[in-house]
Amino acid sequence: MSVLAATMLLFAAEGPVMIVSAPDAQYDIGYEELAAGQDRAALEAIENCRSLPADDPARQINHAIALARLGEYDAARQSFAAAARNADRLELETATGNWIDSRVLARRGLAMLDDGQFADYEALAVR
Repeated sequence: MSVLAATMLLFAAEGPVMIVSAPDAQYDIGYEELAAGQDRAALEAIENCRSLPADDPARQINHAIALARLGEYDAARQSFAAAARNADRLELETATGNWIDSRVLARRGLAMLDDGQFADYEALAVR
């Protein structure tokens, strides 16, 4: 398992809803807060995380999710785009136990923004 994160990918009726989680409690990238629907608290936790660099793909994906859920779509797009072009390419674990490339997840997030899926998100969270 990567030092980083396990990513859960849930499928809503209209498309995927992604979730990124860190297996170790020392990595607080907003999962608990996002899971509880506390998007502002999640954003604060992600931005104040000292255990992972700001350019960590899992952190970037969670950051984008929190921003998108708060309606800050331009900033979310920037964070998803940064994860999509990140030199660090990680395999992240999905909720179903599948492993998905971080760039693929980031591109899915961008597609979700394009489709307006964050306006009415379902079960989007990060560990």
